[in-house]
Amino acid sequence: MRHTLICMRSRAGIPPHAHPPILPICSMLLSELPTGALAHVAQLQTRSADLDEAALQRLAELGFLPGEPVQVVQRGPGGREPLAVMVGDALFALRLAEAVCIEVALDGAAKLAEGQA
Repeated sequence: MRHTLICMRSRAGIPPHAHPPILPICSMLLSELPTGALAHVAQLQTRSADLDEAALQRLAELGFLPGEPVQVVQRGPGGREPLAVMVGDALFALRLAEAVCIEVALDGAAKLAEGQA
């Protein structure tokens, strides 16, 4: 894949050694992220009546901070909760009420990798 990116950059006039910023292509809620897809945390926002600012603070303390890599590893029975979520190097179980408060962004590298899989 690295070779493909280098070729694409050189055709676009971008030197292969240049590292342009990865820009979000698609954003969604963590609860909507397909199992196995790679993304980065974009923001935390209260979207559930069950959670307050203290719950958002707890999520931030666990590592759900903007820019952190995140992946839904597995879903509970019937594709529901709990969600097994990897953030950074840590694995957590989240309820859907927590997952809808985390907005994530698929980056260009993740989107390209999905297209070549």
